[in-house]
Amino acid sequence: MPTTPSSPGGHRLVVLRHARAEAFAADDADRHLTERGRDDATARGRWLAGVTGVPALALVSSAVRTRETWELVSAELDGEVEVRVEEALYGASPDAVLDLLRQLPESVTSVVYVGHNPTAADLAVTLDDGSGDPAGFARLSGGLPPAGVAVYDVPGTWAALDAGGATLVAYDG
Repeated sequence: MPTTPSSPGGHRLVVLRHARAEAFAADDADRHLTERGRDDATARGRWLAGVTGVPALALVSSAVRTRETWELVSAELDGEVEVRVEEALYGASPDAVLDLLRQLPESVTSVVYVGHNPTAADLAVTLDDGSGDPAGFARLSGGLPPAGVAVYDVPGTWAALDAGGATLVAYDG
């Protein structure tokens, strides 16, 4: 089941923070998910399958914990997803993520970004146009916890995506 935005001609964007990871590793990028993180990522995948369906593309930070999160989430989705592991997403700012999203071809109707805080939380709050799910936004404003996810309809083009340019349609975290 493909992800379908509720706005005709628009796009769907999912912002997903990686699940809970171990506190320490030889290098921060090498931190693995904890058992709870694995359970949460699997649960988030089931939730996404029911809410959004299968995205066309996953943009995933190169860190171990984001790749593990996506592997567990995607195992719960019923369909193939093109995956791009992006080194640039590790440590990227919200503006850098927006720049990457703006470069997507319009034929990509749905995308999930799997990243890190504070970027994921800042991006999720910044995107909201205020016309969507007020209860979800109130919860999202308190932060994006590990495995937290925000789903947006983007009514315009990817190239025009900017702050306040998307409608929050679902939140779980």
